[in-house]
Amino acid sequence: MTEVVVHGVPGSPYVRSVLLALNEKGAPHRLAPMGLGQNRTPAHLARHPFGRIPVIDHGDFQLYETQAIIRYVDAVFPGPSLRPADPLTAARADQITGVVDCYLFPKVSAIIGFHRLIAPRLLGWAPDEAAIAAAVPDARITFEALNRLIGDNPFMVGEAISIADLMVVPHIDFLAVTPEGSELLEGTPLLAWLERMRARPSLVATTPERLGMAA
Repeated sequence: MTEVVVHGVPGSPYVRSVLLALNEKGAPHRLAPMGLGQNRTPAHLARHPFGRIPVIDHGDFQLYETQAIIRYVDAVFPGPSLRPADPLTAARADQITGVVDCYLFPKVSAIIGFHRLIAPRLLGWAPDEAAIAAAVPDARITFEALNRLIGDNPFMVGEAISIADLMVVPHIDFLAVTPEGSELLEGTPLLAWLERMRARPSLVATTPERLGMAA
């Protein structure tokens, strides 16, 4: 099988979602690591006109946008489907991926995660406590919504892992190490789900530490 090349910054939650899908499908792949800011270079803008990550190369086929990449990987490679067959369950998975893109990433992880983890560790900046505090109400709403959606399911939309799990887990795993995320997760279905997800080989293989080593 032709290897999939993933262009992106190690540690990016969206890059990790794609790597999780590739691992879950057993697809041959490698990460072509980028540094912070390299998404605005001419070389990357030629791959992605909006300067986002990730982008994949699969032979002579190139594709960007995380959800499109995961659906492509699911369709091209054998193994259990990441797309629920039941229309109602599939719709719920789509709803959750929408929550990730519209609320969890821009209003929560891009603020709390950035100011708690990325800014001090990689940029040497002090956390913006005002920005973090302003994001906590949105974080609470988002975590409560995800807790209601997962309910008693072992995975986000039922008995099997799906694109919904792969889109959500990099953000929750990231936020869980912040004081705000840890408090919101305590004693919730989302925390129990996170622990189940962390035990999967795909999660173990795509930790920031492992990706940093691979880079």
